[in-house]
Amino acid sequence: MLHSAATESRFPTRRPGAFRHDAVFYRGEGGFLPAVLPFVSAAVERDEPVLVAVLPAREQAIRNELGPASKRVEFVDMQSAGRNPACIIPVWNDFVLRNSARGKALNGVGEPIWPERTAPEIAECQRHESLLNLAFARAGSFALICPYDEAHLPEDVLAAARESHPHVVEDGKRHASASYCGVDCIDVADRRPLAPPSEIHESRAFEGGEVTSVRRELTHWAIANGLDPARAADLGLAVHEAAVNSIRHGGGRGVLRWWRGDDSLLCEVEDAGELRDPLAGRSLPGPESAHGRGLWLINHLCDLVQVRQTPSGAVVRMQQQLRSP
Repeated sequence: MLHSAATESRFPTRRPGAFRHDAVFYRGEGGFLPAVLPFVSAAVERDEPVLVAVLPAREQAIRNELGPASKRVEFVDMQSAGRNPACIIPVWNDFVLRNSARGKALNGVGEPIWPERTAPEIAECQRHESLLNLAFARAGSFALICPYDEAHLPEDVLAAARESHPHVVEDGKRHASASYCGVDCIDVADRRPLAPPSEIHESRAFEGGEVTSVRRELTHWAIANGLDPARAADLGLAVHEAAVNSIRHGGGRGVLRWWRGDDSLLCEVEDAGELRDPLAGRSLPGPESAHGRGLWLINHLCDLVQVRQTPSGAVVRMQQQLRSP
């Protein structure tokens, strides 16, 4: 296993009870394992829980290097689990809840951004990275490193990583990020306008008694435009949940718009509501809670979900790829 004094300087022993969130920069495929494997190996040697959420090829490379010790590492396919970036924090929540009672420090590797991600997906990954600092501020001794490929990712993506991570590892050296903006990044991201659609196919206002017809109309349109019936039903249910939220929390009415993108179908619900909890939809409310399940369900039904605060209210944009990911 790769473990040395150099590893300790890059990934020092964490402060007890603290959440550590580092961006680790590497260059190209050849730089990935040297950047990540020492962290994973050290956690295994300390007999601490470790979860690695990366693309399948990266997982296999780590397994090959670890050999039999890979059985002591939990792996998650980021391409599947993180298809919608809003579903990544639930993966880490589950990991923390399952392992916190063991009394050991927790370790994670999560690579949510890769070059093939679309611009909207990257925007949501960046929002996710900032939200991690809020979601796990009280998680106890939990170290999470997020690899970024300097050779293939745009400079603005790398700059955003420095803004969302308190510490960065560059050229093998860990240091505080001078551009880290903490939870302030979250509010900025939540108020940044979504890219306008090139052409809206349909736009219609709705009120309480029209939610069912809205769902039916959207589902039929999605099937007619090439979406598999099951995934069209998922999109219709997501729209239904968003519309119900508009009725309950957005002034009793809303506006639904839908259109076709290059390789996906998109729709959005806008209302007069206010975004009060940036982590809404990223944890499943307990059975005693009467609210909060709608956005959770929307996130798990759609390939991509974007929630933003607008000058007049809030908007939830939902997207389903025409080809199953």
